[in-house]
Amino acid sequence: MQRGKNSRLMWAVELEEQDFQAIARAAGESHHLKAIPLEDLPERFDNEEEPYLIWISDKAYAQMPDAKENFLANWEGPQRALVVGAGSHGPDFEETANKGYLTTVLSPLSEEKLREVMLRADEINHLYSDIFRMTREVLLERELLARKTDQLLFLNQMLSRASQSLDPGTILNRAKEDMNLLFPVSALQAVFWSPSATESIEAELLVSPNTDGSVRQEWMDHLLENAVRLAAAPVKNFRLDLLPSSGSNTPLQGPEAEETVVMPLRTGYEYFGCLALCSPKGTRLAKDQVQTMRAAINHLALALKNALLYTQAKTQAEYDGLTKIHNRASFDERLTEEVKRHQRHGHDFSLLMLDLDHFKRINDDYGHQAGDAVLRGIGMVLADTLRISDFTARYGGEEFVVLLPQTSEDKAWLLAERLRKRIAKKRFDYLGKPIQVTVSIGVASISPDCLSKVDTLIKDADEALYRAKSKGRNMVCLSNKFESQTAMQ
Repeated sequence: MQRGKNSRLMWAVELEEQDFQAIARAAGESHHLKAIPLEDLPERFDNEEEPYLIWISDKAYAQMPDAKENFLANWEGPQRALVVGAGSHGPDFEETANKGYLTTVLSPLSEEKLREVMLRADEINHLYSDIFRMTREVLLERELLARKTDQLLFLNQMLSRASQSLDPGTILNRAKEDMNLLFPVSALQAVFWSPSATESIEAELLVSPNTDGSVRQEWMDHLLENAVRLAAAPVKNFRLDLLPSSGSNTPLQGPEAEETVVMPLRTGYEYFGCLALCSPKGTRLAKDQVQTMRAAINHLALALKNALLYTQAKTQAEYDGLTKIHNRASFDERLTEEVKRHQRHGHDFSLLMLDLDHFKRINDDYGHQAGDAVLRGIGMVLADTLRISDFTARYGGEEFVVLLPQTSEDKAWLLAERLRKRIAKKRFDYLGKPIQVTVSIGVASISPDCLSKVDTLIKDADEALYRAKSKGRNMVCLSNKFESQTAMQ
């Protein structure tokens, strides 16, 4: 029997010829009845087309192996009907019902009875299809709801933690941790910029600590290229900072080896930075995840902008705008703290007071801009020469001060002498003109058993500086000696 193009498939397992023909006549051209030997019944799911109804003779039922019986019982698609031959009693109805059979029909088979069985099988299959469809829809809705819940939790956690800090590096590290709730993130790096006075930008790079050498340079170039593109202006200068360690030491690969997405940061219509989000190759986001990320970045941009404004205000309040080292106000505050710490713990503590020799001549001979260049250079020498624990500030005009915690008078003199020599050898360049300058330095110290006050320490350092000036300049003098210890160039 040839199968029609749109006919529905039924199987007949070991049926008598008259029963097979009766079912075929009752089914008509809308069905295709395929004879299946018992041994050809499957025992596992394969790619064979699925029938919607299987007619099984009582003979095949009695001889059916357990494996095939179990497979048919667990096969959710087709219904099964038992055909009991003439003169045979067949199995108990309750037994076949317990095994999942739709019904039992007795031979000889009437057309009315057969059509009723096919109709019932068809109705049940449609019912099962509706149930499966509704189940899939429910599961899909549950999955979408679970994803929405995860995304809301992610947004809530990310925004909450971002608002708890005013440090850009801390905000970025926390955002990276939170983004891992949605998809794997290997790094979150950034570049920020602000306009300069020459239609260019000054940039600050925050790069992962898990980079070094050529990889770090690749990321710096990548971030700066995007800064130039978004700001539509060249980079005048930039500063590189490493993000705080987040606990992972896995080396970060270059921009080409990672799945990298650059996300602009802006407030209103003005760009002020961008993020480089890195994921392992092959990472892809669903449409709803992309929307969630965009919402998160918009809020993260606000938190980062606030942090940058706070850092800028703090820098302006604590640092000298010309030399980029601490200013007089922050020095006064730090000196008071250090003296109190000395009185509490009894550590050595020293103060250096520096003054540029004949600085007025530089302004007179080269101009005030040259003088500013020299002052900036002195600030850089101080920052490069002194220890991390030391505190450097511009005291006023051409005077500088250095706080040396836990440093005795002798060690302070040695450090001051090294600083004096380095400045004397330095050539400060201004418009191609080399400028040389020397410094006089006064040293004052507080010993562990001393209870000197702040004003006394400054007075002693100032007097030592005055002696260095009066004895010829370019020398270091101690506050508690009338004879200076000098080292002329």
